[in-house]
Amino acid sequence: MIEARQLTKRYGEKTAVDRLDFLVKPGAVTGFLGPNGAGKSTTMRLIIGLDAPTSGDVSVNGKRYARHAAPLQEVGALLEARSIHPGRTASDHLMALAYTHGIPRRRVDELIELTGLTSVARKRAGSFSLGMGQRLGIAAALLGDPATVMLDEPVNGLDPEGVLWIRNLLSGLAAEGRTVFVSSHLMSEVALVADHLIVVGRGRLLADTSVQELVRQAGGDAVDVATADPARLRSVLAGPGVGITGRAGTEELRVTGLTARQIGLMAAEHGIALFELTPKQVSLEEAFMDLTKDAVEYHGGVTSGVAA
Repeated sequence: MIEARQLTKRYGEKTAVDRLDFLVKPGAVTGFLGPNGAGKSTTMRLIIGLDAPTSGDVSVNGKRYARHAAPLQEVGALLEARSIHPGRTASDHLMALAYTHGIPRRRVDELIELTGLTSVARKRAGSFSLGMGQRLGIAAALLGDPATVMLDEPVNGLDPEGVLWIRNLLSGLAAEGRTVFVSSHLMSEVALVADHLIVVGRGRLLADTSVQELVRQAGGDAVDVATADPARLRSVLAGPGVGITGRAGTEELRVTGLTARQIGLMAAEHGIALFELTPKQVSLEEAFMDLTKDAVEYHGGVTSGVAA
């Protein structure tokens, strides 16, 4: 379990993390989302003691990371896959970590096989592709068989097979009762694997919720309806908690607060013919963009004409 309490980090006049309060629970995959510059990487560094908080506190399984007697067995982290001596082989890199933490060699062999590094275990890490570097970083994070796994952009550089592998790995770790905390910019992958979400922007907490609830709040419970008698249908559907919008002179309405089934039954009861009844599909990416639109620090420019 990871718990942040009023966690704050300032660099001079810049506040990178601003009074964050959140709890990452075991037995679930928690996605950590935010635009570039939102404070995700800084927060992860604070969790494992690579940076010290300006104020507030963050603990892992009830203690600050540095106070654990065997931290590698408590938290396995991948923050930068390329933070490996390029002259070391994959096997030697993992063995060095194992020796310094009292981990037996058989665990190194298990992780090499688990992460698909068997064919390159004796090759120098400096020659690895981005994807192979990611696999080695994940192997190092899992080396201590940790109760908490924290990965920053783990699917970077992975091919489709590798993406599926990491998806199954994360789900499997959570199913074993571990705490799994993962940041990613690939919303489609987060939507498939995450049980819970923590979303930050400009260092502040924007949401602490489930994928389903975030999508619902962004309009995921809306239904598009087309009928020859929109005024009458509007009257039939009107009620507490129901929102109905539509342009004058058209046959189309957008309804929130009712399911497609409820709308269809109510229309049938009043003899109103429907031409369309379509639940509006809002993706996690759309919901995320809507939530963070005012918290984006770095905007891409729009250019026209001839490219330079």
